[in-house]
Amino acid sequence: MRSPMIFALAAVLALAACSPGLDWREVRPDGAEVRVMFPCKPTISVHPATRAEPVAMGLARCDAAGQSFALSWAEVDDPAQLTAALREMRESLARKMSAQRSEPHALQVPGMTPNAEAQQQTLIGAQQQAQVAVFTRGRRVYQALMLGARPNAAAWGVFLDSLRLGA
Repeated sequence: MRSPMIFALAAVLALAACSPGLDWREVRPDGAEVRVMFPCKPTISVHPATRAEPVAMGLARCDAAGQSFALSWAEVDDPAQLTAALREMRESLARKMSAQRSEPHALQVPGMTPNAEAQQQTLIGAQQQAQVAVFTRGRRVYQALMLGARPNAAAWGVFLDSLRLGA
């Protein structure tokens, strides 16, 4: 009796994540060493390290079904600063949104370097809500983000669960 109910619930969640406004595709941004599914074709910008800006960074982002999806990454020169960089990535977004914060939850992304600040969290601002996750691999820090007026747990699940580092 429970098995058909679980199957029906799983089917409803899958349909919500694959709604007509979400056209999932695998993306491997150059230089990011990551593979991720985006629900739309992202714009990707990569900024290599230069003398003027000694940190290599990148951003992949797109908008679909009332949500903005983004993955950003940056190199950290000093490995001792990785933990602080992860914390600051999450905290700066919360400050910018003047958001209430859920309790952060530990995060595991295949291929990541373990770090106590690798976490995901919900941020609730006056106009928008965000799902944010931060993690690291080597000296690179990453931030996955879904931002919109209302949360979409199914889409966030697909986006976050698709992340693979070392791609």
